[in-house]
Amino acid sequence: MQAKAIRITANGGPEVMEFTDVEVRAPGPGEALVRHHAIGLNFIDVYFRTGLYPQPLPAVLGQEGAGVVEAVGEGVSHVRPGDRVAYAGGPNGAYSEARTMPAHVLVKLPDAIGFETAAAMMLQGLTVQYLLRSTYPVKAGQTILFHAAAGGVGLIACQWARALGVELIGTVGSDEKGELARAHGAAHVINYNTEDIVARVREITKGAGVPVVYDSVGKDTFFRSLDCLQPRGLMVSFGNSSGAVEPFTTQELARRGSLYLTRPTLGAYMSTRAELEAMAAELFEMVASGKVKIGVNQTFPLSQAAEAHRALEARRTTGSTVLLP
Repeated sequence: MQAKAIRITANGGPEVMEFTDVEVRAPGPGEALVRHHAIGLNFIDVYFRTGLYPQPLPAVLGQEGAGVVEAVGEGVSHVRPGDRVAYAGGPNGAYSEARTMPAHVLVKLPDAIGFETAAAMMLQGLTVQYLLRSTYPVKAGQTILFHAAAGGVGLIACQWARALGVELIGTVGSDEKGELARAHGAAHVINYNTEDIVARVREITKGAGVPVVYDSVGKDTFFRSLDCLQPRGLMVSFGNSSGAVEPFTTQELARRGSLYLTRPTLGAYMSTRAELEAMAAELFEMVASGKVKIGVNQTFPLSQAAEAHRALEARRTTGSTVLLP
């Protein structure tokens, strides 16, 4: 069968994205055919489009979606035709009306969660789940530091931390974004363009520092993040939106009080079916209960995915954005 999809045959700007027909084959062993109702837009899609993250070409972009299973291949029993499902992570191919894909990444959607919400939350929500519940399991009464608190991941983290009784200090780039982070549960906000992050964290924590820093910014914040930690604190470097962290010696960790450092990825935390199902169940529970609300603030037709990329790269979007086939 054929389906419309956004395909690239070369790396470059949004103009390389073509809305075209692609062939969708019948599912083989371990695979499922999914018809999308909503598709998630994430900055990682830009990295694949530009070639920062290499992939074989031609290719269909996209790592996140929600829809209905139309067929399954041999050996697939956890989902069946007619099931409402969602997924996040590789392989690419979500920017399409329908796709045949590995079935092991699919999770069933509860009735309380719609397709657009699911497509907007899987990648970001599962990231927050593993960060706050596994990488460093936060506890009620703790104070933590989370960079880019007004971003898609950050706004979910603000709400989840509040639900757990944790005081989240969020860094933001403007007063408007600070208000947004506060409205979503941040206990304190720091505008890094007008305030000294380290001094403010020390002031908020009465000189103690924080036990954990979650940093997706990378180069611009890395060493300041280390300076915000308590002795034997954990630095969680889970992204590099400002560029890669420059090489440094482990003595930088020693002289700040025997610090720990980890560079986690979502794939490593949901490498088994049991892990994925447990993580997704907790995310679905938080969203269905209303403790975490997912803001789908922009929608674009799939055919206008290039314009969605332009808006994302120009920082004209807030919250989550979904593409509708």
